[in-house]
Amino acid sequence: MITPEQKINELRRELNSHNYKYYVENAPTISDFEFDKMLRELIELEELYPHLKDENSPSMRVGSDLTNSFRTIEHRFPMLSLSNTYSSEELGEWLDKVKQEVANAEFVCELKFDGTAISLTYENGRLLRAVTRGDGSRGDEVTENVRTIRSVPLVLQGDDYPPFFEIRGEIFMPYSSFDRLNSEREQQGETLFANPRNAAAGTLKQQQSQVVARRGLDCTLYQVAGEKLPFDSHSESLDAARRWGFKVSSHTALCHTTEEVLAFINKWDTERHSLPFPTDGIVIKVNSFADRRKLGSTAKAPKWAVAYKFKAEQALTRLLKVTYQVGRTGAITPVANLEPVLLAGTTVKRATLHNADQIAALDLREGDMVYVEKGGEIIPKITGVELSERNSDSQPLQYITHCPECGTALVRYEGEAKHYCPNQSHCRPQQAGRIIHFIRRKAMNIESLGEETVELLIEHSLIDNIADLYDLRAEQLAPLPRLGEKSARNIIQSIASSCEVPFHRVLFALGIRFVGETTAKYLASHFGSMDAVMNSSREELLEAEEVGEKIADSIIDYFADEQNRAIIERLRTAGLKFEADAVKLSSQALEGISIVISGSFEQHSRDELKAMIEAHGGKNLAAVSANTTYLLAGAKIGPAKLQKAQKLGIQIISEQEFLAMIGDSAPIESAVPDIEEKMENKITTPTQGTLF
Repeated sequence: MITPEQKINELRRELNSHNYKYYVENAPTISDFEFDKMLRELIELEELYPHLKDENSPSMRVGSDLTNSFRTIEHRFPMLSLSNTYSSEELGEWLDKVKQEVANAEFVCELKFDGTAISLTYENGRLLRAVTRGDGSRGDEVTENVRTIRSVPLVLQGDDYPPFFEIRGEIFMPYSSFDRLNSEREQQGETLFANPRNAAAGTLKQQQSQVVARRGLDCTLYQVAGEKLPFDSHSESLDAARRWGFKVSSHTALCHTTEEVLAFINKWDTERHSLPFPTDGIVIKVNSFADRRKLGSTAKAPKWAVAYKFKAEQALTRLLKVTYQVGRTGAITPVANLEPVLLAGTTVKRATLHNADQIAALDLREGDMVYVEKGGEIIPKITGVELSERNSDSQPLQYITHCPECGTALVRYEGEAKHYCPNQSHCRPQQAGRIIHFIRRKAMNIESLGEETVELLIEHSLIDNIADLYDLRAEQLAPLPRLGEKSARNIIQSIASSCEVPFHRVLFALGIRFVGETTAKYLASHFGSMDAVMNSSREELLEAEEVGEKIADSIIDYFADEQNRAIIERLRTAGLKFEADAVKLSSQALEGISIVISGSFEQHSRDELKAMIEAHGGKNLAAVSANTTYLLAGAKIGPAKLQKAQKLGIQIISEQEFLAMIGDSAPIESAVPDIEEKMENKITTPTQGTLF
């Protein structure tokens, strides 16, 4: 007689096999009804025998209604970005440069999927974790969400895979899933996703894996990473990945000449329009791992790979109507509603118009035939009008004068391109936006709340402002759609934990216009308490570091609003920190020193470097000025900051030199005067434990 454990294992094997046939091979052998019947049987058995549950069971594909929290994980092997080329001439130069370095170079050409990068780690053939690219050095762990993507194998096939390795790829949303999702959101009156790429990225960071499971994400894998991999080339590793059950694109080619590479690009520049998923270019990689090691990498990108980006597409369609959206800060964004037109593989119905000045510059009129353009990462925009098709009786567009949500008269601040609704407290989109800003990780870090949950709470009249969060009770939340008792408890606990957030982040979380993270830190350090900030005069505010006239006026206006002050008092009663903690310095090595950070760095993130500056008595500045002591420069430093620093004679230092200043490394020679050349020549030679 078969035991429950044997039956469960048999069902898992069969379901994994059918998942692979359906989602990877596109060759199903049973009906959806039969598959669902087997899956229900497995779920029921796992409920009856909870000790036999497995995190990599096919039952995990349906997701959970439990709230996720995303840990930050450091990548074992950095996820470098790719350099881009936009013309055959630029690409030819790159190919020639590679051929000069390595003899008889082979190149693998692949489609560049337009989604969000992911790194999957497997241990003994089982999915261990999934981590987003993040900043390339560390990303968010999204394992529970990725387990719901049916093209991602939870358990590998065969037995020749390494005991521990990573595989990188792209999670994307097929056009069919994207159209269905936006159709549902439109019916529910929700904001539509701009493109499949944004939809995929937003879905992957959902708090509930159940939501992810419903949205129909897909995944393609294109790079194996690990130590002592049993391959000599990229093409061999892809063949092995296919054997192990990974979905690897068949749209690849091994090329030996520039002509072959360009032929592949030209083919897919046309044929990509018939693909069921978004792609925005071609990736060209050196095939041999030995050649890759010889070529090496810069601090940001490998020298053995490059991305060729397709040119932005353009279409002609009719402008039906202009509507207006209200953002978190009250900013008004005009939106062009268009006759549906196929553009870059998706049906475009809307395009951004940015502001009143752009509408006037284009002389747009409802009924015009307009040119719409969209690049790989750009929301559709109108670039021109076909005047030959304009109706003789058309009238110029009149920009709205009152908020479309609350009816308040709009204002346009001096030096601003956009119009704003000043009714922060009673304009619905601004209410939601301020609460969503308040709960962000770098603000109050209320992890268990997401944007959808905030909208749900507003919809059910449970919250109107940020202070209302601290009056919520679990029994109010549990009956709401997509929540439940456990999620409700997690939300209440997360809200309670936010009372430990330091004062400078509370100040940032309030969402005072122009008061960003850095300014909030300076205000907290200068004034020491919420009361001191609230009661300061304009002149006193201007004495604080980084506070100019525009910021000072915005702070005065915020605290002059009686409703804002009432919210502040409720937050005080709730127990939020309204006083700055005493600063405990690691040293005074940077006392009296002001530093501007620009670029990306190898050993530390920009936030870590800022914290180190403050910990050693220094000050962070946002912009280069005569008050700046050093410009701490990383790879791809902002050219404007570099030029201004050189003009003012400000010393430019590298990450290593900064660490030496605070005693974290041995002193090194002074910086090379031409910092851009220094960063360009900064090559790291990959070891075996990388992408080779």
